[in-house]
Amino acid sequence: MHLLVVPARTFDELSVGEVFRAPSRTLTDAHAAAFQTVSADNHPVHYDAEWARRHGHSAPVVHGLQVLAFTAPGATLFPHVIGEVFVSFLELSCSFLGEVHSGDTLYPALTITALEPEGDTGIVTTKATVHNQRGELVLSGQHKYLLRRG
Repeated sequence: MHLLVVPARTFDELSVGEVFRAPSRTLTDAHAAAFQTVSADNHPVHYDAEWARRHGHSAPVVHGLQVLAFTAPGATLFPHVIGEVFVSFLELSCSFLGEVHSGDTLYPALTITALEPEGDTGIVTTKATVHNQRGELVLSGQHKYLLRRG
């Protein structure tokens, strides 16, 4: 038996302006080290404090792709809301607007900005944002998903 977290809705039941937040997360050195291992990105800006300082950073910088990963729809209620109508994650884009460091707490959100019906399917566009504990926007982007309308 599969129990729903929230009642599932169809494409036609979604609304522009709906916001799906992810729980806040405070990044640690362990998170950064784990991502470095998985991504194989071993640039010293991500782990060498002295190298980072010599190059104008206050501390090692968390990988941008790790910050982007915090916008994963599965970190929010969005996949639960759309239930079984999800077809595919079509595309994403983002801009990195500020550095993120170990100890920062991130607040990701997805906001529906457009709903484009196309026959039996529809495209949902969301604005993806990540703010830090100071309320600074450190990432802004866009996701597009294809959903069945039925």
